[in-house]
Amino acid sequence: MSQNPSPENRPQQHNVPPQQPPQYAQPSGAASEPAYPHQQGGSYAYGNGSGQVPGPEQNKQKRGKNVMGIIAFVVAVVGFIFACVPGALIVGWILLPIAFLLSIISFFLKGKKGFSIAALIISVVGTIVGILVFFFVVAASFDEAFSDDVSADAPAQEADSAVVEDGEDSAEEADDAAEEGTRENPYAIGTKISSDEWDMTITGVTLDATDEVLAENEFNEDPESGNQYMVVDVELTYKGDEPGGAMPMSTVEYVSAGGNTFDGLDDMVVAPNELDQLENLYNGASTSGSVAIQIPTEDAESGVLAVSPDMLADKVFVAVK
Repeated sequence: MSQNPSPENRPQQHNVPPQQPPQYAQPSGAASEPAYPHQQGGSYAYGNGSGQVPGPEQNKQKRGKNVMGIIAFVVAVVGFIFACVPGALIVGWILLPIAFLLSIISFFLKGKKGFSIAALIISVVGTIVGILVFFFVVAASFDEAFSDDVSADAPAQEADSAVVEDGEDSAEEADDAAEEGTRENPYAIGTKISSDEWDMTITGVTLDATDEVLAENEFNEDPESGNQYMVVDVELTYKGDEPGGAMPMSTVEYVSAGGNTFDGLDDMVVAPNELDQLENLYNGASTSGSVAIQIPTEDAESGVLAVSPDMLADKVFVAVK
């Protein structure tokens, strides 16, 4: 039987140091290299071998500029400017859609998107502004084309009786004449009011003509309490060149001292010698008749007439007495 050797009989063991990897001498002055080539001071080398993590500034430089976005921005600004000019709307309407399309395309390209966003916003806003300017120009042109200027000739007897004493009186009368036709200084009865195609003259006004109106037609209803019927006599002459004739479409309204307007359209009453608004007239022809309007009895004489020779002419004011 074998026995473990006694301590005295055991072979003596010596402490042997662990083996170290061989060391190679480096030339003097050479920089020491890390043990692992892929690791340098906690930084890991990438494909470019720089050993540094790309920062925000490097990424920004890599993205570069979005040339398409810059072009879209410039085109949008120029188009917006032209869209605000009434005489150059067509240029703006051409450039703004182009800028819109370029801004959309630039979103799919590499580079910054700031100019692309700005171009998109400006092109949309510019289009809206261009539409508003277009409607403004059309409305102004329509008003200018279809609005007739109204002039007036005073009755002959008033013109003959006017006497000018001196230059000061002449200046005062000129100022008064310039303000005639307003609500504060209405034309006198008998004044001929003219537009491009019509001459209109208020030949007479009967403030209280209730009995005459009720006697004219059995279907004419009594005026409301506190009201009365007035009758306005009108004469119209056609001056236009419409070959098929033209119907007189004049308007006669009563404006009270408080500023309320009464036109008689709600009453539907037949006036004595009713003015025929459906009669076709040729150049030089005239027609006359009356218009009945229900007005407040109180302060009836304080009101004025608002008249227009035709539906496109401006309104002027004529006194009721």
